[in-house]
Amino acid sequence: MIKIKINGKEYKVKENLTILEAARQVGVEIPHLCYHPALEPEGSCRMCLVEIKGVPKLQLACSTLVKDGMEVETDNEKVREARKAVLEFLLAGHPLDCPICDKAGECKLQDYYYKYGLFEDKFEEEKPRRNKLMRIAPNLILDQERCILCTRCVRFLREITKTEELGVFNRGKESLISVYEQELVENNYSGNLVDICPVGAITDIDFRFKMRTWFLEKKKSICPLCGRGCNINIHFLPDTFPFKRERRVYRITPEPNPKINGYWICNLGRYGYHYIDNDRILVPSKRNENSEKLEEISWREFYEDIGNKIKVLIRRKKGEKIGAVVNLSLTNEEYEILKVFFKQCVPQSEIIVLGKEKGKGDNFLLTEDRNSNTRGAKKFGFIEKKIDIKKFLNNKELVIFFGHEITEHYGIQFLSEILKNIKTKVLIASNKGPLINLMDYILPSCVVAEKEGSFINCEGITQKFNRVLEPLGKSKSEIEILTSLAQKSGIWRNFLLYRRTG
Repeated sequence: MIKIKINGKEYKVKENLTILEAARQVGVEIPHLCYHPALEPEGSCRMCLVEIKGVPKLQLACSTLVKDGMEVETDNEKVREARKAVLEFLLAGHPLDCPICDKAGECKLQDYYYKYGLFEDKFEEEKPRRNKLMRIAPNLILDQERCILCTRCVRFLREITKTEELGVFNRGKESLISVYEQELVENNYSGNLVDICPVGAITDIDFRFKMRTWFLEKKKSICPLCGRGCNINIHFLPDTFPFKRERRVYRITPEPNPKINGYWICNLGRYGYHYIDNDRILVPSKRNENSEKLEEISWREFYEDIGNKIKVLIRRKKGEKIGAVVNLSLTNEEYEILKVFFKQCVPQSEIIVLGKEKGKGDNFLLTEDRNSNTRGAKKFGFIEKKIDIKKFLNNKELVIFFGHEITEHYGIQFLSEILKNIKTKVLIASNKGPLINLMDYILPSCVVAEKEGSFINCEGITQKFNRVLEPLGKSKSEIEILTSLAQKSGIWRNFLLYRRTG
């Protein structure tokens, strides 16, 4: 540790830190546009200039290392004037797009002008005109007029993805960011360019002109779309939003976590969020025996119907006629309840485990495993194994399916044939899918954003998450469903006993 002074106050900081990093650690803000903690310092924006005692010229805080006894001023008159000059230079070529720019409300250039600028505009020349609607990726738009040449995007593609699709072209006042030979930015992490762009130069087609950021609320969660368990922020409209809303969730952005995902998320996690609001199962329903149509029922009616069937099978000592098809994307807490319910309270029942089929990994964040909690399932004894599915189902009178994963392994026509002989088929799922037409009872479950719990990721790290959204419709978590079902199944005492003894 070394001692330095920042704005007259003495602090102890670690060696080999830059002035900007040291200041941030002790709670002193130094403005910056080109600096990003995950990228090598560039020093091109000049917003982080500070005065160091004994050094005649202002120095860059983003690339100057601290030294023992160093005295730094980050907000005196000389520094403020330098910042004003930098802002005036940047805004000389920047269009007045704030009213229509998606970055409005979270734009660093806006924030810094309000805090450090507020100068009278002396610029009389015509602003440079460049491409304002340039498709640089399947999901991204570049506005070259808004670009301040911080080069964060270029460095991200060079240092992080190592794909280098963007570069700085031309020299001097003609410099601009563009793609090489009209090739698009097509990698699994292109969406991160929107997050790291400090202004509105790179915008996301998925979010573009959909909603103003100041209407949205942001809460932390875990991405459930692969085994990594990246930390994310869910941006959603709160219930207090005064106008009509078509959906709740508008975008997903990364939440920095150096142990899991650093500062990034993949495009699957970023753009795969529409399942939260789209094609949801909203109410419990039961198939009418005469018309074959689904009719809405109450949760109480479901608990009584299925609870009585379980009770009768247990009394007749036909527990082996009860089966469950479990997926690999439930929470640890839900696996614990499943274990208590099926393996301990109804030990004769049979369970099979079927996860989502493997996808393509990339040796960075995105894993081949598309299940969110394979390790958690294994911890509680739920391991995917190849079995004779026909033999398993033909022996059952009551089967509860958790999710649609079985359809990724077996054709729907094949399942239709072998499910005909089962008296009672129950589906517990959050979204609609091909199994619905084959089930007798369909029950709405919560998505990850609507419940709390924990996952164990591909590296064995346990991560807890909290509820972000209220359950849609009459959805319930698997814990609520199984706990209530246990009360109606005649296994309540054993259920409580096993839960207490762990």
